[in-house]
Parts: sequence; C-alpha cells; structure tokens
Amino acid sequence: MKTFQQFLTEVYDKDVMGSSQIRRTGEGGRIRPKRKQTEPEKKRVKAVGGGKTEPVKDYKPRKDIGTNKPRSRTQQQPEKPRGSAALSPREAQKKAAMERRAAKSGAKTKTADELLSKKKKTVSPKYKPVKATGYTAAERQKITRAGRRLVKDIRQGKEKPISQYDPGVRRS
Repeated sequence: MKTFQQFLTEVYDKDVMGSSQIRRTGEGGRIRPKRKQTEPEKKRVKAVGGGKTEPVKDYKPRKDIGTNKPRSRTQQQPEKPRGSAALSPREAQKKAAMERRAAKSGAKTKTADELLSKKKKTVSPKYKPVKATGYTAAERQKITRAGRRLVKDIRQGKEKPISQYDPGVRRS
C-alpha cells in the first residue's frame, strides 16, 4: 500500500508543477502571448483597382515590446505638488458648501484616480464604417467627376454621346 505522499511524487512531475505558476511570455520578448490573427481570419483589405481588393500588409512590431507601460503613460500625473493650490477662506467656504449640496442631492464625488485618469474617447453607436468598393481613391474620383459632368451637361441642355462620360474604370 502506497502512502499519499508517494502517490503524489509518482503522479505529478515537479518540473511541470513549478512552471505552471510562471506566466508564459510571447515571442519576441512580449509580455503576453501573441494574439495575432491568422491569414484566413484577417478582414482588413485595401483597394487595388478595377473593383478588386487584397489583404493589407501586417503592422510592424512596436519598439516597446517586452516592457511594461509606466504609470505616467496610463494615468495623468499631477503637475503641481499636493496642497499647492491653497484657497482663500472665502473660496474654501464656498467649496465646502457646494460639496455639502452635492452630497445632499446624491451626486457621486470622483476619487483621485477618476480625476487623474485620462478620458476615453467613445465612438457613436450609429457609426457605420464605409463599405469597401474595391476602387482606389483615384478611380472613385474619376467616376464622381464623370457623373457630375453628365448632370451639368443635362442641366445646360447639351447633348453628347455617352462615351464622353465614360470614366474608363472597368471591373474585371
């Protein structure tokens, strides 16, 4: 009959048990494992002309890989020493009265971290990204200008063959 201790030494490998506590680093000195998408997962495309698109190139790896961000980058730091903005007695009284009123009305007072942290930019929920047409900027401009020329000539009563308004952009 084996003791519990003998059973544990046989079943569990000490090397494996010890390394499970260590956080695994990613490739290239990254702090965490890489979460890069594989080729089929990529959705970002660019227009190559003629109504066709192709996947864009990968981003270059950042220069600060493997280093933790300093607190000063994530949190706004005070510019003056604490207590440097001494209030006059009248202003101090006014501030105290305003705080009492705020507390009475149930307004939440912000903590130092909330006051110092940077504001997050929010995106409107109504925002819809522009659909990719597959045309480059120059091709889109040609098509737009041809359309405007056609409308202008119709208004002026000019009659020209339709070939005059062909922007020369073809989908293949």
